[in-house]
Amino acid sequence: MASIYTQADSNTRKTWFLLTGFLVFIIALGWLFSYGLNSSVILYFAVFLSVFMSVGSYWWSDKIVLGMYKAVPIEHDKNPELYHVVENLCITAGLPLPKIYIIPELQPNAFATGRDKNHAVVCVTQGLLNRLDKTELQGVLAHELSHIGNKDMLLSTIVAVLAGVIAILANMFMRISFFGGGRRSNDDNGNAGAILMVLGIVAAILAPIAATLVQLAISRKREFLADADGALLTRYPEGLAKALEKISADQTPMRITNDATSSLFIDSPYKGKQRAHWFSKLFDTHPPIEDRIKALRGMEI
Repeated sequence: MASIYTQADSNTRKTWFLLTGFLVFIIALGWLFSYGLNSSVILYFAVFLSVFMSVGSYWWSDKIVLGMYKAVPIEHDKNPELYHVVENLCITAGLPLPKIYIIPELQPNAFATGRDKNHAVVCVTQGLLNRLDKTELQGVLAHELSHIGNKDMLLSTIVAVLAGVIAILANMFMRISFFGGGRRSNDDNGNAGAILMVLGIVAAILAPIAATLVQLAISRKREFLADADGALLTRYPEGLAKALEKISADQTPMRITNDATSSLFIDSPYKGKQRAHWFSKLFDTHPPIEDRIKALRGMEI
């Protein structure tokens, strides 16, 4: 069967475009902070940190996330039903079989990770297996395989890492500037130095917010796309729609989670903390479940 993942090549181009844009932005930010504090160390540190963390996240992000959630690998003999569902969906989608993991958590949830389709991982919680029937489970797994097929994982990982680098640099600049380290008080161009210092403070406040908004906007958009492609894969949108209803209605807390990884899941692991105000919703990692279900039930297959 031909691949349904028409966004894969687009996401590859988008990944390199965003990577280049973020790196240029980080270098410019590092230069501004270095000039404002009269120290080139920050610029060198910015370049080194962004490159190191990008490379590290590419090779080891899946291992870090799986270790964080204490995920357990599943082979055919341990859970043949789950294994066969993933295997059959992969055959239909034309994807290699990913590694399958289970997280020992009662909250129903799932995510996919890995650097590419040949090194991918699909991970589900025990709660998901307990709550969903087979068609609903197929819908969730098709959604996660769509993230793999569309190369969403690398895109989201790179953006998350570089947004984190920007936050680190901004925090470092604010700490140094408030403690008076390296200021340009004796600079011959005192006025220019003062202006750049003010610009540096403004950038240190706004840059992490802007980077986070870009990251979260990409996360929300890719969830809609994975829903649609997952429904096309199973040819049964109602399966995923019912699964999302059950997942969102279940308020079981997850014992281990954090902001850096919450966008990976099919639904936010922070149960009972949905935001109502439009401005607050800008910082949500996922689109509203009601909108996703409505889009699924409006599909014609």
